[in-house]
Amino acid sequence: MRCNRLVDVGRRQFLRGGVVGAAGLAAGAVLPVAPAKAGAMARVDYPSNRLANIADLKVGEPLDIAYPDPDSPGILLKLGQPVEGGAGPDGDVVAYSVLCPHKGWQLHYNAADRTLNCPGHYSRFDCEAGGQQIWGNATQNLPQFTLRVDDKGDIHAEGVDELIYGRLSNVL
Repeated sequence: MRCNRLVDVGRRQFLRGGVVGAAGLAAGAVLPVAPAKAGAMARVDYPSNRLANIADLKVGEPLDIAYPDPDSPGILLKLGQPVEGGAGPDGDVVAYSVLCPHKGWQLHYNAADRTLNCPGHYSRFDCEAGGQQIWGNATQNLPQFTLRVDDKGDIHAEGVDELIYGRLSNVL
């Protein structure tokens, strides 16, 4: 008889929890939510760092860099056509971390299709589309560095838009 009472109490608690949960869902559906800004990115600011000069770049030939510190390898690319997020007079200069966001393997650039590719688990990232993942096991896009080009043609990195592999946060 004692066991039956505990079962009844358990059922009552379960039903009460279900009613409270349903009320919470209904309230969430009715309350307005502020829309996200179009084009807004989660961006972490790092100190500005000079990477290279526009004159150092050739279309389709990657230049190895390190940003935001020497333990974070990256790549600087001149793609030859304007792309979203591109810097420089032609809007075609981009920079990315080359640590795969899946397991941290070093990515390799494929000039034929303008992708960065992981030799570990075969994730692929589109350099013309902001480092968007196009294939593989990674669960996030490739971190892209925010670039600024000054009047002398020097390229400066000033931030990162995604979490760099191996960091619990993008705070140095």
